[in-house]
Amino acid sequence: MPRRAATGNSPHNRDEIYVIVTGSGYFVDAGTRQTVTAGTCIFVPAGANHRFEDFTDDFSTWVFFYGPAGGEAKAAS
Repeated sequence: MPRRAATGNSPHNRDEIYVIVTGSGYFVDAGTRQTVTAGTCIFVPAGANHRFEDFTDDFSTWVFFYGPAGGEAKAAS
């Protein structure tokens, strides 16, 4: 199956959760690259640089943004 190079995700001001629905690829966050496939869940804290790379044409994901601006970790401090 053909693969695509990368997404251009930029940091967001709220925490987020990704749920991979179909396909596969790699998720890069803070210099760590991990394989993702259907069913993978990923937490991304507010302000984190992240992206998907080398993903299949059938790749799809749900993303949930939640909590206060700056993320829950910042709100708790």
